[in-house]
Amino acid sequence: MHLSTVETVLEYQVKAPTHFCFNIEAANGPTQKIVSERLAVSSGVAMHSFTDAVSGNRFFRFDASPGPLLVNYSADVEVYSEHVDEQRPESAVGEVPDAIFHYLMPTRYCESDVLASAAQQMFGNEAPGIARVRKIVKWIHDSIVYKPGSTNSTTTAQEVFVQRTGVCRDFAHLGITLCRALNIPARIVVGYVWFDEPPQDFHATFEAWIGGQWVLFDPSGMAPVDRLVRIGTGRDAKDVAFSTFFGAVEMTRKEVNVLEHEPRKAASSGKAAVELAAVGSA
Repeated sequence: MHLSTVETVLEYQVKAPTHFCFNIEAANGPTQKIVSERLAVSSGVAMHSFTDAVSGNRFFRFDASPGPLLVNYSADVEVYSEHVDEQRPESAVGEVPDAIFHYLMPTRYCESDVLASAAQQMFGNEAPGIARVRKIVKWIHDSIVYKPGSTNSTTTAQEVFVQRTGVCRDFAHLGITLCRALNIPARIVVGYVWFDEPPQDFHATFEAWIGGQWVLFDPSGMAPVDRLVRIGTGRDAKDVAFSTFFGAVEMTRKEVNVLEHEPRKAASSGKAAVELAAVGSA
């Protein structure tokens, strides 16, 4: 078990009446427990919160008037590692559960139909199973250069495959795409995790459905996946955007902080949780 304190500070200049939707809260799930959390938004905003019934992603929405807007979320979260059976076989398409089936389909950012031929040439002769997905992950890590600013919000997996540069979001999209092209269900996972190279930011990874179990992978190799504080999962990045707005807006500040603690320091009281949060935002 790992305990992490996470915090997001987002500031905007709202230029016209705008509707916002945010996905920055830690998810509730079997692999993590929210010890404490706090959410603050500029005064005068009436929020509506909901949890997506399918993905479990947590969202909050509101209308904002013109002027400065501040959103601040922090949480103390315990993350638990799941055992991964390296011998699990891939599931035949006919055995994929109905709820998982749509993770086989091409999506806006993950054109598995377009890259199907390349995926078959590169990995089609590998023995099915987790080992094949690990070879896909290794190929992406070795072949794609991590370069901030080399892609944008519309860049697709096919474009990354051609240009061989990207950021963690692109690495995840390419992993998802190559898996789906081999009939392996896959989905994006975003969250908070501490990694060596600043600045800290939201981090994108992906999961593959292997033998009835979701297994998490990070093609960027930037962070240990067993410490990821999950925010959300989805078919691709459009399902897990940290901020979606409908109006004229300028972002003026984005700050993500992650602080890991030893398990024995897990917050045992409300006071301890507040102290941890103060450290994480320093």
